Order: sequence, then structure tokens, then C-alpha cells
Amino acid sequence: MKPSSLLIGLALVATLSVTHADAPLPTPTPAEQRIALAKRAIEKNPQGYAAHAQLGMALAQRARETADTAYYDQAAAAIAQSLKLAPGNLEARRVEIWVMLGKHEFVKALAAAQALNKIIPDDVQVYGYLADAHIELGHYDEAERAVQWMLDLRPGNVPGLTRAAYLRELFGDINGSLDLMAQAYQRTSPGEREDRAWILTHMAHLKLLENQPAEADALLAQALQQFPDYHYALAQLARVRQAQGRPADAVALLRRHVELAPHPENFFYLAEALAHNGQQKESAAAFEKFAAAAQAESASWDNANRELIAYYADHAARPAEALELAAAEIARRQDVYTLDAWAWALYRNGKFSEADEAIKRALAVGVRDPRLHYHAGMIALKLGASAQAREHLDTALRLAPWAEFAPNVRAALEHIAAPV
Repeated sequence: MKPSSLLIGLALVATLSVTHADAPLPTPTPAEQRIALAKRAIEKNPQGYAAHAQLGMALAQRARETADTAYYDQAAAAIAQSLKLAPGNLEARRVEIWVMLGKHEFVKALAAAQALNKIIPDDVQVYGYLADAHIELGHYDEAERAVQWMLDLRPGNVPGLTRAAYLRELFGDINGSLDLMAQAYQRTSPGEREDRAWILTHMAHLKLLENQPAEADALLAQALQQFPDYHYALAQLARVRQAQGRPADAVALLRRHVELAPHPENFFYLAEALAHNGQQKESAAAFEKFAAAAQAESASWDNANRELIAYYADHAARPAEALELAAAEIARRQDVYTLDAWAWALYRNGKFSEADEAIKRALAVGVRDPRLHYHAGMIALKLGASAQAREHLDTALRLAPWAEFAPNVRAALEHIAAPV
């Protein structure tokens, strides 16, 4: 199959920008503009602590734009300088928490946000950081309270709307989540191109959760128009291509994604897509690269442990290692996706009752993720709960008939339906 037209267009743009000296330079991104402004302010007044804090925030925003975590280290250095010039200044402390969250230091970020919240109890931004940390750790009631404070203090603020939307998604209200994301998009300035692209990308994710790939495709086209080569949008578009029965295009998009964001988990998804496209040799190489990188960072908070658990459980036939890693991860955080990884590792090790308890805890939050329902159905089947198994497997197939696990779901449903 030919590579996707999107990738051809992007490649052409890249080529023209290199080969023609008189070609216009790309417009700086919002984060790049803020970095330049902060650096000019620092040049004029090196002792200005606020400018160093602003530089830290702009660098953290650039990390999200590019998926380059080196910007977080640069941001931390800028924050350290701000705090050296003005110890304890609130602006730097806010940015410091944002960087902790970006580096996935959720426990540390939560403690810092709670301490700052006591000093400035009416700060919307700090409540957002509290919500982020609580969500990642699986403290959903506390996250909901923090988001409600955000919306009470400043009704209709965009950070509050996007966080409320994500909670609604986790609670199973996809339409409500889409409505809040649409409100956030309408309230976001056209100049904030990356923010708008991020919102559109997440809306596409929600549409795909509803098995509406055409609508997701249209939203991603808008996102990539606003922020070309956006790494989040490319990854989501690859999932849309899989849903559309275009696995070769999905592979092409994920190849570009790992070029832009060469993080371990991204190689895992590329390896799965390669396998789905029948490229077994290349898939094995990508899995090997993923495993080596993921194992190297597995002890840190910023890790790919959920993907590594799935690799051990589903691809490497190493269930004992999956369970060992899942036990370590569940001791640190108990969000729905870590609970799911824990449940699946237990399942692969024949601990079906414990797996059932874990997956039920995850689904009790309300999340409507097809993979979780697939796992729940397979676990229920092992426990002889055929009616429950059928319900979960039907849900998984309805939500994602295109998923790589769909053949397993169909086989399991045929087994349930077969006469005894």
C-alpha cells in the first residue's frame, strides 16, 4: 500500500524547507515565542526571578509540544534559578509542580501542591495540579473535589473544563466529556495552536471510544492543520487508521511518531502495529528495542511499565515477570489502567479470583475502555461466569471491533455460544 497522503505532505514540507534557502521560516510555536520573550527579559534583568519562572513554564510547555523530556530538565534549571533569586516565590513553586507532573513524579507533585494549596487556597492552577496528581494515582474522589473547586472559583475556565472532561471519561460519560472538551476548545484562543490541537486530539480519542472513526479522522485533520506533525495527533490517527482497516498507514504514522517521540512505550505500539500488518520480523525488532528501553527505566516514575507488563503477558510468554512488575507498579499507583495491568498479570498467572477483584475495582470507576472489558470478559470466562463474560466481551467488540484483540474476543464468544 502507498504511504498515507498525510505523511507524504509532511515529508514534502520538510524537504522544501531544507532545499530552498528563500523558503519562509516556520512560525514559532506558542511555547517557542514564550521562551524567546522570557530569555529577552532575563537578558535585560538577569536578577528578575519572575522571568526565570516564566522561562521554566515555557520550557515545560515546549516539552509537551515536542515530547522531548530534555526540556523538563531545562525548565527545572530555570526554576532553580528563580528560587535562588527569590526563595519560595509562588510563581516558581507553581511551575516546579508542573514539571514534577510532566516527569511523572506524582507523589512528589501531590505533596508540593497540597503544601502550596495551604498557602494560596484560592489558586485555580494549584487545584489543577492537585487534580492531575490525584487522577494519576487513582484518587478519583479527591480529583473530582479539586476540579469542582476550579470551576467554582472561576466558572468556565479551560483547565477546569478539560480536567472535568477527563474525569467524565473515566466515569463512563463519553458524551459529557465531549461536551466539556468542545466548550474548552471554543474558549481557547486561536493563537494557542498546540492547546487547540491537543483538545481536538482528545476529542478524536473520545470519538474512537464510541467506535466513530470517521468523526475522529475529521477532528485529527483539524488538529494537524493547526499543529502540523503533532506527535499526539499522529499516534491517535494511527489508531483511526487501524479502525478503518488500513494497517499499513497505521504503521507509517507510528514510524513517524517514534521519530518525533522515541519513548519506549511508543515502540511498543509500533511493534503491535507491525505485527498486525504481518511484518513479524520488524515487529520482533521493535519489541526488542522497546523491552530494553522500558526495562532500563522501569524503576523510575516516568516509565513504560504498563506496556512492559503487557509485553511480558501477551508477547514474550513471561507471565511471572509480568506479575512481579505489576505488583511493584500497583504498590505505587492504583488508577484504573494500572489496576487493569495488575488484573491481566494475575490472569496470565492463573490467579483468576484475584484478577477478577482487580478488574472489578477498575471498572467500578465507570470507565468504558474496550481493552478493560476484554480483560474482564476473559477473566469471567475462566471463573465460569459465562453471562458476565458475554456481556464484557460484547461490549469490547462493540466499542472496538477493529482492535488487535478482537479475534480473541470473537473466539471466546463462539466458545460461550457452543453447545456443551
